[in-house]
Amino acid sequence: GINFYTGFCVEGHTHAIRNHEHAKPKRNNALWTAEQLGIKLHIIEVIEEYKDVVINPKHGYGANLNPCLDCKGFMVRKAREWMEKNGFDFIITGEVLGQRPMSQRRDTMPVVARESGAFDRLLRPLCAKLLPETLPEREGWVDRSKLLDFNGRSRKPQMALAAQYGFKDYAQPAGGCCFLTNEQYSHKLADLWTTRGTKKYELDDIMLLKVGRHLRPRPNFKLIVGRDEGENNFLNGYRKRFTHLYATSHQGPLVLIDGTVSEDDLELAARLTARFGKGREAEAVTLTVTDTAGNSRELKIAPLPANDIPPEWYL
Repeated sequence: GINFYTGFCVEGHTHAIRNHEHAKPKRNNALWTAEQLGIKLHIIEVIEEYKDVVINPKHGYGANLNPCLDCKGFMVRKAREWMEKNGFDFIITGEVLGQRPMSQRRDTMPVVARESGAFDRLLRPLCAKLLPETLPEREGWVDRSKLLDFNGRSRKPQMALAAQYGFKDYAQPAGGCCFLTNEQYSHKLADLWTTRGTKKYELDDIMLLKVGRHLRPRPNFKLIVGRDEGENNFLNGYRKRFTHLYATSHQGPLVLIDGTVSEDDLELAARLTARFGKGREAEAVTLTVTDTAGNSRELKIAPLPANDIPPEWYL
């Protein structure tokens, strides 16, 4: 099996930020499935190569910033390259005709096979009877009569098939494995591109978009506010790269400031930091502010009232 890591994967995020003391154990579904099936799994990092797929999708985006058709073509192309390099004969995917609105339509599935260079070496066993014969079928490597004709959005046929083979535990059938399909995440990514004036990004940029409450109170800066201990711990790893704040008189979040701020901006950031902590009802909250050079100072400030935070500040 092959699993590609793009940087936008949901599973890597949930493993990174969970509260290890209180959270339920998490598993990597690709690794877990490979173990259950008794097969080898190759995890391949494609972060840099994948950037062009996200930034310049030939076939456009889906409902959000998800370049699903370009993404599928990219994944199959990388699988084909690995197949050829390692002496394998064909590729198998779990695609089902009509299940995804962009990449699994009758008119787009051939696009994936063609643009990936896999052509008829791409076998989709779950819906193969609804598609033209592939090389593995013609050569007799695979018995077409044993392949299936699943079609449409329902996952019930796959779930019934899993039960038939004795599989009771498996990943969420509806997927949801990519942050680019998430409306809120896509809004934050679009904000990042707009404020920087370029679609370029680094891994740290897209990782930080997954974490915390994001607010842009003014065009020149935004705040990333930790929402729990796990997120605070994650954001703590970035504190040397950003001016950051945290309350010392009350329990509260770690807050990163992304952008260049004036004293007036810093005061607003401090009041917002106080607002999101346990001192939100206090007359004043004491905070420590540390800049990127490591210089710290103390601020004592009144929390910003909730009614003074316009909804449009939230990303």
